Amino acid sequence: MRNLRLIINREYLARIRNRTFIVMTFLSPLIFVGMILLIAYLSMLNSTEQKIIGIHDDSGIFASEFKDTENVQYLDYSGRDLQEARQEVLSNEYFGLIHISNSGPGEKTQVEFFGKDTPGFGTIENIEKTISDKLTRQQLIEKGIDVSEIDKARAEVNIDIQNFAGERSSKMSNYIKMFFGGAAGYLLMMFIIIYGNMVMRSVIEEKTNRIIEIIVSSVKPIQLLLGKVIGTSLAGITQFAIWVILGTILLFGISSFLGIDPMAAQTPASTVVSQVPKPEINQLVIDILNLPYASLITFFFIYFISGYFLYSAIYAAIGAAVDSETDTQQFMFPIILPLILGIYVGFFSVVENPHGTVSTIFSIIPLTSPIVMLMRIPFGVPWWEILISIVVLIGTNIAVLWLSAKIYRVGILMYGKKPTYKEIYKWLKY
Repeated sequence: MRNLRLIINREYLARIRNRTFIVMTFLSPLIFVGMILLIAYLSMLNSTEQKIIGIHDDSGIFASEFKDTENVQYLDYSGRDLQEARQEVLSNEYFGLIHISNSGPGEKTQVEFFGKDTPGFGTIENIEKTISDKLTRQQLIEKGIDVSEIDKARAEVNIDIQNFAGERSSKMSNYIKMFFGGAAGYLLMMFIIIYGNMVMRSVIEEKTNRIIEIIVSSVKPIQLLLGKVIGTSLAGITQFAIWVILGTILLFGISSFLGIDPMAAQTPASTVVSQVPKPEINQLVIDILNLPYASLITFFFIYFISGYFLYSAIYAAIGAAVDSETDTQQFMFPIILPLILGIYVGFFSVVENPHGTVSTIFSIIPLTSPIVMLMRIPFGVPWWEILISIVVLIGTNIAVLWLSAKIYRVGILMYGKKPTYKEIYKWLKY
């Protein structure tokens, strides 16, 4: 244990005293916060920019339906020649011109948009909806249907969602659960890739410098492997904690100083949330407060540590098997593939059906369970499924650590030859 503790201290201090580590620890939050503020600033500029759109309505029934908003102003050019209207819109550098052809009875209304740039999805959707609503009402009137009676008879239905125990939830609760689960799974994947590579480079560096030949004479390979994984992971946690604390301070400090709202970025999700009725928003807040934070945090650390140890042991074994970082490319794809697969299963299967067969199976397979299970837990997972997943993951950790130690014991003393999968398999028999 004393040797293991010394190796952990050595690896940890070597990482945090590294000049590149120190620079990136304090530079990364600046870059990240700068990107967020830049996106927020550009979104604010985009939201305050007013578009002027001309309307050339040959039918004479649609132009009045387009109402000015904070971001869009409509100008009626229906009384002019189409070419003249196009030229004036172009010369004044307006956003574009809507041309609505005069269609006969039973014919489909033709709508064209002329502009220098392709309009955004929201602009096109608003134009189509305005024309569609007007056409629908006009056709109902032509058929002798009283539109006002239809408007009066229109009913709104809001589904009150609750489980059999009487606990209520909102229609937006799945988005909240998806956010928490997705953030946890994605964070784990990035942590594994960044700090797993750090473990691998550390092994390659010591192997190249021949320092490892001296160290291995007095330390067991399994102790050296565990020391590197634990020491590097502690350095990574330290760096990550500094990123969170420093990034939060910089984000709110700089945004307050420059008067930029970091939440100003307009995304499809924010647009959906802004359209939710106030009672639904209140229920959404209740759903957030009622999330099982204790179990989320507990299982997050269990899967986070287990998943990181599993992949770090594999990264260390790869580092011991090769002589340079260039030679690692042939081994990287089999490692990255399960991580990518876990993310895709999480976002495309767990969100749609968190208790389905695909989600359940991939939350038990040890190479994908840390990511997939973290995405499933906010949706509620039976305790026995979590228990099976953790037991399988811990068992796989022990097996992989044992196999990696055998590869590590032979690989750290091998030089000048690129190993094949067949040779690595032979090392396991030594």
